[in-house]
Amino acid sequence: MRGRRHVVAVAVTDGAPTFELAVPCEVFGTDRSDIVAPWYELRLCAAEPGPIRTSAGLRLDTCYGLDDLVDADTVVVAASSRRVQTTPPQPLVDAVRTAHERGRRIVALCNGIYVLAAAGLLDGRRATTHWMNGLDLADRYPSIGYDPAVLYVGDDTVFTSAGTGASIDLCLHLVRHDHGSAVANEVARRMVVPPHREGGQAQHSRPLTPLPEDSGLGTVLDWARERLHEPLTVALLAREAHVSERTLARRFRETLGVTPLRWILQERIRLAQELLETTDEPVESIARRTGFGTPANFRHHFGRLTSTSPRAYRNHFRSGSPGHVPCGSAPEPG
Repeated sequence: MRGRRHVVAVAVTDGAPTFELAVPCEVFGTDRSDIVAPWYELRLCAAEPGPIRTSAGLRLDTCYGLDDLVDADTVVVAASSRRVQTTPPQPLVDAVRTAHERGRRIVALCNGIYVLAAAGLLDGRRATTHWMNGLDLADRYPSIGYDPAVLYVGDDTVFTSAGTGASIDLCLHLVRHDHGSAVANEVARRMVVPPHREGGQAQHSRPLTPLPEDSGLGTVLDWARERLHEPLTVALLAREAHVSERTLARRFRETLGVTPLRWILQERIRLAQELLETTDEPVESIARRTGFGTPANFRHHFGRLTSTSPRAYRNHFRSGSPGHVPCGSAPEPG
């Protein structure tokens, strides 16, 4: 995205929740040209006439409207009040549909998904929203493949996120897609939030089995991340957690939504992505440092999880090319 700024337009309706509106402002609207130049250009676009206030009463004065929304590179539909959920404003629905037809990237945060659904952008697609809205969304729009177990999901053209905090996850994911993991990680570090959260919103919609203080997964995950270059097995992780392999596997499923071996694979791929972006190390060296052993094994797993090769991935982020690099939601559990 070198040359000109990537414009991110956020559609705002009256009564919008303040937090979900603040997230894209923080991620895309804060000048971070010291990390990557040019950084994004954020435009808050009034999606309704008259004064617009957030749910907390903050008034939004902006010179941007729906015409500016359609012309942006990325269109973000922020969360809205229940009024907008049940009856999305037709001008906003039309603008989002037009933007999609023009090839813009469309993003819904939390219940902003209702606008995308009304525009017909999610028919036959996998999508997500806050778990409290899941049944209502599925009832209103049965053609959507609602997935309650993910924080966000997308296919390069249309993205949706779960509630509140998941808005941060999706916005950081878009930065990761545009500029790479190293840049997204630095943004997350400055925001003092995790660069990537494992698991899905399902863990927040029901009580979790508490973990003993001396065998919490947090300690085990940190231990494993420091040893990704070593052979890691479920037995080793279970021993470090002081639990049986069966108990460890159950806790991984309940807390992270994946098996221990799948989690290790995901972490190794993320480390490999950062090394490909930030170093000139040959593939042979990265394969060893990430625990894949041989370049052939590394290429196989990297291609399977990212749908691209290590060389193509490196060329994309080292050259700053705006070309397509496959992304999407976090890898499927397994």
